[in-house]
Amino acid sequence: MTDALDVDALWEDFHRVVNMTSQELGDWLRVRDSGELTEPLPDEAGAPIGQHVLAILQKRRMDLTEDDLRVMRKVVDLVTREADVENEPEPERAADTDRRHRLMSLGHDPLKAAR
Repeated sequence: MTDALDVDALWEDFHRVVNMTSQELGDWLRVRDSGELTEPLPDEAGAPIGQHVLAILQKRRMDLTEDDLRVMRKVVDLVTREADVENEPEPERAADTDRRHRLMSLGHDPLKAAR
């Protein structure tokens, strides 16, 4: 099991890079997966990692599992590599639609101010 200080630091990092609320992320995952004629069930929308981020956003820190911690580390790493979280938005990069959509599927909207 990961020690409490590591979990606290990871919790802070995760919530620093995931700047979308659970409502915003859930809405985005449903929109992203909807097609011309169909819309996925709410709990089946989006990629598995996006669904897991959504589930984590709805948990308390003390309820995190080892799998949650693994996904949180992965999301922090992916978003940090792809986005300059400290200095966003950079107008040209933030407006890159494909990049923005990839990040939003992880819970990070580069056009939204950090929370």
